Amino acid sequence: MAELTMFGLLCVCCCFQFIWGNSQLPLQDDYHGAKPTRGEPWPLPQIYTPSSETFSLNYLSFDFPVTGATCDTLTAAIRRYEQIIFGDAELDTRLKFFPGFDRFSSADGSVNSLSVHVQEACDTADNKYPALESNEAYNLTVASPTSQLVAKTVWGALRGLETFSQLIYEGLDGQFEVNKTVIVDFPRFQYRGILLDSSRHFLTVEVLKKNLDAMAYNKFNVFHWHIVDDQAFPYESILFPQMSATGSYFGLSHTYTQAQIKAIVEYARLRGIRVIPEFDTPGHTQSWGKGIQNLLTKCYSSGKPNGNFGPIDPTLNSTYAFLASFFGEVAEVFPDHYIHLGGDEVSFSCCLLNIINSLKKGYLIWQEVIDNGATVRADTIVEVWKGGYQAELAKVTKMGYHALLSSCWYLNLIAYGSDWKRYYACDPWDMVNGTQKQLDLVIGGEACMWGEYVDSTNVISRTWPRAAAVGERLWSNKDVRDGTKAAPRMAEHRCRLIRRGFQAEPVNGPDYCEHEYSGV
Repeated sequence: MAELTMFGLLCVCCCFQFIWGNSQLPLQDDYHGAKPTRGEPWPLPQIYTPSSETFSLNYLSFDFPVTGATCDTLTAAIRRYEQIIFGDAELDTRLKFFPGFDRFSSADGSVNSLSVHVQEACDTADNKYPALESNEAYNLTVASPTSQLVAKTVWGALRGLETFSQLIYEGLDGQFEVNKTVIVDFPRFQYRGILLDSSRHFLTVEVLKKNLDAMAYNKFNVFHWHIVDDQAFPYESILFPQMSATGSYFGLSHTYTQAQIKAIVEYARLRGIRVIPEFDTPGHTQSWGKGIQNLLTKCYSSGKPNGNFGPIDPTLNSTYAFLASFFGEVAEVFPDHYIHLGGDEVSFSCCLLNIINSLKKGYLIWQEVIDNGATVRADTIVEVWKGGYQAELAKVTKMGYHALLSSCWYLNLIAYGSDWKRYYACDPWDMVNGTQKQLDLVIGGEACMWGEYVDSTNVISRTWPRAAAVGERLWSNKDVRDGTKAAPRMAEHRCRLIRRGFQAEPVNGPDYCEHEYSGV
């Protein structure tokens, strides 16, 4: 009895020591242990009406008939989503995602096909690439025996196919199942971006493509490619090949060739994603100066050059000739209407803006350009990234400019716990005394993953599924704000990404995914 009493006292003391010694740890939040939903979409559609009636799908005979306009983009998407949902018949992986598949099901009926109807012609000269104005709306009706997806454009059809793929889940008997559902959906914001930085650490082409897949699975539509910076210049210029030869980290192995860039742009296009390159100027250009003589402003000590350099030198005529040629090439390589010119953390010279104007391209800029009083075009898009963004958004939109928000979505700043809830709570319409006219000038935002401490080994796991919180904020209705309600869907979505081959990190504390170690 004495031994038991002593054991009990030791247990009490140990528990007391654990609680007292860990009193400074962050408190457990409400999201821990959120049970994953089954067949719930992310981001949440604008109008989402599921029912308890369930249907089975036979992977051997399921079909995607096209009843409207068709094109290579749509054909490729249907093939892609057939593989995402059922696996690849040619590679004998049709049982890959739901290994417990059984022909027999207790469902109320069956769905034999998804009819896809696109109203407008696609892959034409006018709409080959997605644009800021692209229509991404779609209607989806899941019914037996035929479900229907209707969209005005192929870009809307892509979003609808993604939603349909998310509605399918593994039933209790191992069968592919889907609930009877009616969806009317469209994005809240036109611009839903992810910034990746390939200058601080080089990101492989394979990783960039994998991130584009993840973006499509979360309905992002802009890849903001911060391709070069002070540290490295991994962009291959045909006109100025010495820039990457001397400015990249390790020659050709750390350089994006023109062919690779073209392949990335096309890979993104097929997923309805725009590629907007950022060539941050006139600051953040130390790597440029390694290949172009007399491009950067010389720094002096005691009246003599000290070997250091500042931003691009605006006093030399050769600077403007170089910039005109270089950005002329960039405009040809990247087909999107917009180029991001940076302009942060240094006084901005409007000479560069005139060059971009002459190329018939639009431009995005960081907020400092406006804060420093530079004269910019009326259709300029200003990206707000600093603290106090509520006041800055009000200031920029009051001046009549379109605005993007990224201040609260710097994913490279990590914190212990479910930090996605912080991203989920932030909204582009959070501005000081903004009128409806000002709110309408906010076209969206983007999550930023800066590259000081991420490379190809960890950028995917650090970005996903945390960026998904931003994706839902930018797509779903403004009233979808409850993180506690969203947590179970986030848990399922994280498992969905894992099932699709992503090393998506845990975000809700202790939990597990059914397929996380099943060899997929």
